[in-house]
Amino acid sequence: MSTGWTREQMAARAALDIPDGSYVNLGIGIPELVTRFVPEGREFIYHTENGMLGMGPPPDDEHRDLDLMNAGKKYVTALPGAAYFHHADSFSMIRGGHIDVCVLGTMQVAANGDIANWSTGAPDAIPAVGGAMDLVQGVRNIFVITQHTTRNGDPKLVERCSYPLTGVGVVSRVFTDLAVVDITPDGFRVVELAPGVSFDDVQERTGAAILPPEEQCEGREND
Repeated sequence: MSTGWTREQMAARAALDIPDGSYVNLGIGIPELVTRFVPEGREFIYHTENGMLGMGPPPDDEHRDLDLMNAGKKYVTALPGAAYFHHADSFSMIRGGHIDVCVLGTMQVAANGDIANWSTGAPDAIPAVGGAMDLVQGVRNIFVITQHTTRNGDPKLVERCSYPLTGVGVVSRVFTDLAVVDITPDGFRVVELAPGVSFDDVQERTGAAILPPEEQCEGREND
């Protein structure tokens, strides 16, 4: 099996599924890369919970503005028309349902759409929920970008999360290095496979039953 999509390719693939004109919040890690991949002809208005609307991609070292950082403490740029506001107002936007899409990283996603992305629950774990619980409850569409497995090879897509939950039944789509996966009433379903990756590769690395792309199901029914 090939290595599938890179981190940048995962971010670019996720960007393709964000509708034009969406207000978008990005989580820490791979989701931050999505700002680099706005499809031609579309406009996304990026929101960061520390108080900015109209966030642009990260600057190069020469053009950093030390006053412009996202919630992950990474330097960002401001697009024309960007606005700045109080932290409380920013969370009012989230809790009031004014953000269309949130793209998060995760430690686990369950087959029913539960997400666990803030703590392992270990006694020495440092709680770092940040704005995640507000985001998964207040944002209309929750996407997740993550490696399909941990560094130890343990699946991140599981039947039921074993870590403390961030939200229940909130995730709609997952973008991994191996595939794009939807959360459906029947559990996980592969929407698209990364180049060089087979459905069997994905199934072997998923900790729950997973359905193949619908066209494969249709093909089997016609056999």
